[in-house]
Amino acid sequence: MPPTQAESVIKNIIREIRQECAAHGEIVSETLVAFMVKAVVLDPSNGFNTDRTLIKSDVQKLVKLCVARLLDSKNPSLDTIKMQVYFDMNYTRREEFLEEHHRVVESRLGSVTREITDSRACIREELESLYRKIVSYLLLRSGLGSPTDIKVVREATAALQSVFPQAELGTFLTLSEKDKERQLKELTMIVTGIRLFNRDCGKGGEGIDDLPAILQEAIPATTQHIDSQLQVVQDQAYRYTAILEKVVKNPLLSQELQPYMLKEALYNLRQYEIFLQIILSDIITCAQEVEMMIKQLGAQLEQLKMTVKSKTAVPTSQVFPIFIALSNLWTSFQDETVLISVLSNLTTHLEPFLGAHELFFPEKVMQDLLDRVAVKTDVCRIKEHMEDRVNPADFRNLEWLFPETTANFDKLLIQYRGFCGYTIAATDGLLLPGNPAIGILKYKEKYYTFNTRDAAYSFAENPENYIDSITEKAKKNAELIQLLELHQQFETLIPYSQMKEVGKHYIKPITMCESSTQTDTHLLPPTIVRSYEWNEWELRRKAIKLANLRQKVTHSVQTNLSHMRRENCSQVYPSKTASTQSLREGSSQVPRPQIYIAGLRGGQTKTTYGVKVNLTRGVDET
Repeated sequence: MPPTQAESVIKNIIREIRQECAAHGEIVSETLVAFMVKAVVLDPSNGFNTDRTLIKSDVQKLVKLCVARLLDSKNPSLDTIKMQVYFDMNYTRREEFLEEHHRVVESRLGSVTREITDSRACIREELESLYRKIVSYLLLRSGLGSPTDIKVVREATAALQSVFPQAELGTFLTLSEKDKERQLKELTMIVTGIRLFNRDCGKGGEGIDDLPAILQEAIPATTQHIDSQLQVVQDQAYRYTAILEKVVKNPLLSQELQPYMLKEALYNLRQYEIFLQIILSDIITCAQEVEMMIKQLGAQLEQLKMTVKSKTAVPTSQVFPIFIALSNLWTSFQDETVLISVLSNLTTHLEPFLGAHELFFPEKVMQDLLDRVAVKTDVCRIKEHMEDRVNPADFRNLEWLFPETTANFDKLLIQYRGFCGYTIAATDGLLLPGNPAIGILKYKEKYYTFNTRDAAYSFAENPENYIDSITEKAKKNAELIQLLELHQQFETLIPYSQMKEVGKHYIKPITMCESSTQTDTHLLPPTIVRSYEWNEWELRRKAIKLANLRQKVTHSVQTNLSHMRRENCSQVYPSKTASTQSLREGSSQVPRPQIYIAGLRGGQTKTTYGVKVNLTRGVDET
């Protein structure tokens, strides 16, 4: 059947099923019906052959089976599928949600933006109207108060006039459309920063909610609610697991427990638990972001106070960047507020999908089923076999990973959401948490954990057999496809929210071991050409020398005495440097002459007579 014709047939089947359900008072989404159609076709017990074209009787049978399953209000399996479809259609990862939220805000502002950028105001009244529109745009974009609140409008107008007086509208109107949009966004951030600063100083902030305080109150409340929900669901799941373990040990009890659909109920609780953990993880991320942003907000406000302190005029180059940073921080607070609200609403809307438990398993029935049964938590099961580890030497062709030898051990993408693959296959679908400390089996680039050492050894003997068995089990219980993340085996049933992530987040293990390497200094023989010469003048000199040698004649003389004789050489010892030293050092000194002339100053007579006196000591006296 051509693809277009097949799509048309499927659409007709889906439409007919929705109409049948609506006739019985049950409104179902197209996505849920499409999933149910594929699930019914995959179930081998229904007898559909996917390799041949559906005939009219097959279509009628398919419609009848789908309608019967969709109208079965007392079926935990249907509740799980509805929960999965609802979560898939309403949950978005943090980055994608914020990106979509910003896109929606931009689209809502499109008409107001066009009114401003397309304006051709000339007269005074038109310019005043345009200025009011700009103020409204700033309020709508920033989300700090309503444009209909006169106090908020006055405050925003005063802040705008301080940075963009109405007299500058003429220059604004001469800009291109893109430049106008860019300036409007920049003005929004500056005005938002001014209003936030005034609010912190107690001089304004009309209509501005205290988002940091609201988030600091809302996040712990939401986290506490989810934690309590998780505790209730996990306790119930532990009780179901204990009863099913009792049935595995005593197969005769399976007939008695058949009407209770315990496994389907366990799948319902485990899926709800997984969804709550995903939401809780996002909320914890929000809490970390908010805590960091509150510190940044305080630092920015303090820096701004120090900048404008006791100054009549401050350069715009100093304060505008801080105003813009304040605006961006406040926008992030608004994003976190919206995200927390969406996650909280999603948690609330998931609760109705647990409605069948109280109906099927009242407390009296549970007490009877739990008679002489020990209820164990997941943590308790893991601790029981913490020291019971796999010996890799027992397996030649299989690789086992352990925490102390694998760097990114905690980040590996474990198959079946971390549940023990052997237990799922061997007990017809019982879910027990795997214990990574026992050892993670790496098989065909996929990773498997097990709840006991014996389970690991049994699975490792024939992995393909157990993998195929789990796939067949998922065909009978379609909710296992998403619960155990079997999307690669059932590519047609990949949820939209996870379709982009198939093959993503795949982290290979980094195995650690002690090793050493040694590198030779010279791996290859040297290739240096010693005769190479780069200087052209040296090459010229050598060429001239060779040319001259062509005209020379070499003569040699050989005598009878020197013919066939070896060369002789002699060796001498060089003389060494010697020195002598006397016992005493001596020296001699000539007396210093001391001659004086007396009578040079004159006397009683007019004539001066000099008398020469020699006071030099004799040589023998020295």
